[in-house]
Amino acid sequence: MKIFKLNVDLYPQSGNTYDSYAETLASLGNKKEAIKNYKKAFQLNPKNTNAQEQVKKLESI
Repeated sequence: MKIFKLNVDLYPQSGNTYDSYAETLASLGNKKEAIKNYKKAFQLNPKNTNAQEQVKKLESI
C-alpha cells in the first residue's frame, strides 16, 4: 500500500496511480478512501469507466 501511496504523491496527475491505490484500499476494506481515490482517478481520466463502476459498487455496499 505504501508503494501505491508513494506513486500517487510522485505522480499526482496520473489517473492510473489513483486507480491502483484505490484498488489496494478497497481490497484492504478501506471503502471510504477507495471511493475517494477512484473518483480522483475518474476525474483525471474520464475514459476510466472501471473507476466509475467501482465507486458505484462500493457505495452500494
